[in-house]
Amino acid sequence: MKPDQVSLAIGKGGLNIKLACQLLGYTIDVFRVSQEEDIDLDEFNDEIEQWVIDQLKAVGCDTALSVLELSKDELVRRTDLEEETIDDVIRILKAEFNK
Repeated sequence: MKPDQVSLAIGKGGLNIKLACQLLGYTIDVFRVSQEEDIDLDEFNDEIEQWVIDQLKAVGCDTALSVLELSKDELVRRTDLEEETIDDVIRILKAEFNK
């Protein structure tokens, strides 16, 4: 899906995707179409809690690639986030870019 359509497909709290899975009896995976173009962090609000996104934005990381450009140690130093949270964020963002 195009990045701006993912939130609509998933729905608030994943409601749309859960309902579709129940109705169809299938597991549905939603993938963002990416050509190494940067993606705004708000597009990940279905996978990353908003307060975490807000912490990253507060230190100037507004996009996925801007987060991935920094080392985990640098992210820990700049934010109030725990290493485990940063590991999860990095894993989610890397999966988006198949890195």
